[in-house]
Amino acid sequence: MKIGVFDSGLGGLIMTRAIHDTLPEYDLVYLGDTLHLPYGSRSAEAVYNLTETAVDYLFSQQDCQLIIIACNTASASALRRLQQNYLPNRYPDRRILGVIVPTLEAAIESSHTSIGLIGTENIISSNVYQEELEKINPEIKIHALATPLLVPLIENEGYKYIQSVCEDYLKLFEGRNIQSLILGCTHYPIIKDIISDILGQDVQIISQPESIPAKLKDYLNRHPEHKSKISKNGDIKFLLTDITKGYSKTAAKAFGKDIDLIKIELQKADLKTDIQVQAQVG
Repeated sequence: MKIGVFDSGLGGLIMTRAIHDTLPEYDLVYLGDTLHLPYGSRSAEAVYNLTETAVDYLFSQQDCQLIIIACNTASASALRRLQQNYLPNRYPDRRILGVIVPTLEAAIESSHTSIGLIGTENIISSNVYQEELEKINPEIKIHALATPLLVPLIENEGYKYIQSVCEDYLKLFEGRNIQSLILGCTHYPIIKDIISDILGQDVQIISQPESIPAKLKDYLNRHPEHKSKISKNGDIKFLLTDITKGYSKTAAKAFGKDIDLIKIELQKADLKTDIQVQAQVG
């Protein structure tokens, strides 16, 4: 059995690489729903349906014991419902984990009391970070800001525009005295250095690929009933619902080396592989 990593697009590749770096012995399957990205502008019900389809595929067709929903939007819109309704009825002995609570845990370890958050329209309007933080430590204030242009720019290699767009967004934090900033989208670590340069060294950047793998390792150590079922060959499989030339190039850069991308069709019951291409750095 394997660990599955699900995201709507490019950002999940960074998370997969980070998990592999921390837990290199485990077999991983990455599934990116690139056909339907970005999730951040979709309705909560649409995100749930897409996420459930992907999760069901990873369990039924890829033999995953545990799935990380790396997408913040999917974690906000689908995770609780999947955990409370889907899993007990379909796969009661398996687990689905999200990224929001572990990210907040990492953020509050700094003892900061004023935290910024950037994310998609969906993740910000859901207030899920605020609600979860209220359960952990209601004394901490979150200043949330929707940054909807960033994912399309990252996905479409619009890097020459990102500096100015980030400057325009982040100036809205002026006067709020934030001590740290949560990157509430798995795409954003790609532009972490740009964001850090704009905010300055006094603001700590909370990047999920830097915090989630350690939380996953701790989870597995605390749950040997799941850890013992996961195979350890160090293999990684990369599955996408759509592959474009531009995405292949960007995917290799995001993962850090050439990778084989396999296109799948989630809508079909038999879910057969259609196309395999190689994403190359450079």
